[in-house]
Amino acid sequence: MKTITWLSPQDAPEWFPPLEQALEEPAGLLAAGGDLSPERLIAAYRRGIFPWYSPGQPVLWWSPDPRAVLFPEEFHCTRSLAKTLRNAGFSPSLDRDFTAVIDGCAAPRAASPGTWITSEMRAAYLELHRLGHAHSIEIWRAGALAGGLYGVRLGGVIFGESMFSRERDASKAALAHLVAVCRRNTLAVIDCQLSSRHLASLGARAIPRRQFQALLQEYVRAAAAPLVAP
Repeated sequence: MKTITWLSPQDAPEWFPPLEQALEEPAGLLAAGGDLSPERLIAAYRRGIFPWYSPGQPVLWWSPDPRAVLFPEEFHCTRSLAKTLRNAGFSPSLDRDFTAVIDGCAAPRAASPGTWITSEMRAAYLELHRLGHAHSIEIWRAGALAGGLYGVRLGGVIFGESMFSRERDASKAALAHLVAVCRRNTLAVIDCQLSSRHLASLGARAIPRRQFQALLQEYVRAAAAPLVAP
C-alpha cells in the first residue's frame, strides 16, 4: 500500500521519493513536509514535482498522472480571444511587476474566497524571481493591471503556477503573451499541472507522467539565457 513520504527540512533538498510512489487518492500526492527553500523548489520542478497546499497544512508535494501541458505550437487562439487581443487595449509585459501579479493571483475570488498562495509561498516565489527562476506576465489596460500569470522557468520549460484576471479575458491574454515569449525564446513546453476545460479550450492536453518526465530530461537545463520579450 502506498503512503506519502514525510520530508524534513534537514533532508537534502534534492531528495524526493520516486514519482511512482504518488498516491491515487488524492491523485498525485507524493510527499509532505520539508520547506520552500529555492534549492528544494528547483529540485522539485526539475523532477516534475510542485508544491500545493492550504493554510494550516504542511507543504504538500504533487506529481499528477496524467500531466496537463501546453505546447506553444498547439496554442489555440479563439476568434473571440483574437478580437480581444486586437481591440481591448491590452498591453503585455514580461517581469515588470512580479509582486503585483503574485498578489493578484492570491487575492480572494468570487468562486473561491480562500487562497493557497500563503505568505510562505509568496515569499518563496519572490525569492525565486529575485534569483531569476520565476517570471511574470502582466496585462495592462490604461495603466492599470488587468490580469497576469506567473511561473518557474528551467531551461526550455515554463512551469505555470497561477493566473488571475480583473477584466474579461485578461488571463487568456496573459497566456497568449506567454506563448509568444516561449516562441521568441524557443521554449518547448508550458506545464499546466492539472487539466481543466478552460485550458483545454486553449490547446492544453493531458499526457502520461512518464512522457512528461522524458520532456523534462530533454529540455530542463541548469543554466539558461535570460528571457527576451517578443
